[in-house]
Amino acid sequence: MTLGSGGSSVVVPRNFRLLEELERGEKGIGDGTVSYGMDDGDDIYMRSWTGTVIGPHNTVHEGRIYQLKLFCDKDYPEKPPSVRFHSRINMTCVNHETGVVEPKKFGLLANWQREYTMEDVLTQLKKEMAAPQNRKLVQPPEGTYF
Repeated sequence: MTLGSGGSSVVVPRNFRLLEELERGEKGIGDGTVSYGMDDGDDIYMRSWTGTVIGPHNTVHEGRIYQLKLFCDKDYPEKPPSVRFHSRINMTCVNHETGVVEPKKFGLLANWQREYTMEDVLTQLKKEMAAPQNRKLVQPPEGTYF
């Protein structure tokens, strides 16, 4: 995120950016089907986050609650967070053995820009669940984990 006018811009420091994201995640996002927050409130580096996505309507994911882990390394937001499903899911961009969202198969991570946020990642994953290649895939039993 950059602020400024007249050709000058200020790069918002990592921790300020993450504090903004934390505040937004705690308030709830949009229709409430996507949320996220920190794993450990004492982690001054704000690295480990948990996300939740409720599966979209008219898909095999409908009504399912998916838990994810997001890890923002020291180079976030210059580089994307690592994202891993904790809940088992069958999607074309997710490694079937580890639950890792594979950047090469998930456009938002593959084409990461500094302005993108964890909210964008979770929202795009929800959209990906509804995509033709994922909306009807047979899913593992609900309540199973990687």
